[in-house]
Amino acid sequence: MNVDPAKSNLKAPLIYGGSLDGFDSFEVTPLIGREYINVQLSDLLYSEDAEKLVRDLAIIISQRGVVFFRNQNIDIEDQKRLTQQLGLLGGKPATSGLHVHPLHESPENEPMDTEGNTDEEVFVVSSQAQDRLYKGIAHRKVKVDSSAQWHSDNTMEVCPSDYSFLKMKVTPESGGDTLWTSAYAVYDRISDPFRSFLDGLTATYAQPIFSTSAARVGIKIHEPRGSPLNVGDDFSVVHPVVRTNPVTGWRGIFAVGLHCQKINDVSAYEDKLIRDYFLHLITHNHDLQARIKWGPNDVAIWDNRATYHTATPDVFGATRIAVRTNSIGEKPYFDPKSQSQADSLKSVGNGVNGRH
Repeated sequence: MNVDPAKSNLKAPLIYGGSLDGFDSFEVTPLIGREYINVQLSDLLYSEDAEKLVRDLAIIISQRGVVFFRNQNIDIEDQKRLTQQLGLLGGKPATSGLHVHPLHESPENEPMDTEGNTDEEVFVVSSQAQDRLYKGIAHRKVKVDSSAQWHSDNTMEVCPSDYSFLKMKVTPESGGDTLWTSAYAVYDRISDPFRSFLDGLTATYAQPIFSTSAARVGIKIHEPRGSPLNVGDDFSVVHPVVRTNPVTGWRGIFAVGLHCQKINDVSAYEDKLIRDYFLHLITHNHDLQARIKWGPNDVAIWDNRATYHTATPDVFGATRIAVRTNSIGEKPYFDPKSQSQADSLKSVGNGVNGRH
């Protein structure tokens, strides 16, 4: 049987099975985020019911947007395994694996450990390395508007990330928090007539910094990057402005952040107006946000189809290091039969709790 590397394997949204109900947790806010208490991800991964548990975890991450686990003992190989399992059990194409960062081979990257080991499927998120890798990117030159840093991972790829797994290794004494915003809730804040207009639009997602950074240090762009479709060094693709998440069947605004270059088929003024409006909804509605104050070995796992995130730029030269793995999902699409989160939950008479 041929597998389409662009399409999710799901024929309908997934239904939560209840396997995680016995674990203590709390909702970070009513709209976004959940934190599990005294749960080790390594125990879930090696449980007799691992497939049910990981499948239900994928569903809850997609419904809640981001899920937190404190002081985790999971090692890097199991982090990779769990990230891949979340994607597969969440219905991603069988041809998709873990993303390989385009600049994986750059000497400006940080190694995973003091022995200098690297892994093409693991990206070390280092405050110092990011300053080196991305020193040409606009928002790092003049830090006057932190809203410029909101993004979803790898949207400049044909098949971007579905689930991202970040484990914090070294934290500064203060600062360096990460924030997430619900893409579902941003869509729900928009009026019905304007949503109908946005539903039919596409946007260009591009990030030329990868090619310029590779040329500056004399390396080739790594390819393929987690999907047979993620090749080349153009990093310019067209995706919908409103994206349907196949796991939940919910619509969310997708055209946000660093990699979204323009809304297509509208004037330059209208393009700026629309993208500024999305940022306005994010920054003026803090009830749509969840925030983590990191400790060593804390983990956040999020769905990039359901959220945007940003690190708070207040490290000021201190060290902040984490290891990130990104599952690669389907090519973004808009399903006209899909619903908003609010309409979907209203129809089943349930709250935003991941238990329906």
